[in-house]
Amino acid sequence: METKDRPTCPHCGAHLLKWMPPPESSWGSYFQYACFNDECPYYQRGWDWMMKHYQVKASYRYRLDPQTGEEGPLPVWSPNAIRNMIVESDESEVNHE
Repeated sequence: METKDRPTCPHCGAHLLKWMPPPESSWGSYFQYACFNDECPYYQRGWDWMMKHYQVKASYRYRLDPQTGEEGPLPVWSPNAIRNMIVESDESEVNHE
């Protein structure tokens, strides 16, 4: 899929990337879209929010289910967490910092 055809993150405008949930997840065996922009304000705010409310060092990334349209958080425990499950990416769009 061309970049221009991919959905974008409502929080930062970055193109979402296809991400494959682990087999044991409740999301099924098809891909989800997720925002992997480390500059995304939703992701950045998540670190403080999770520490304040749950006392854990974690955050979340924006997630979109293309089959149902459901949106929600995708939990992460580090900036590099779950990147190994991206099934399609444009390296210029994935900030590995």
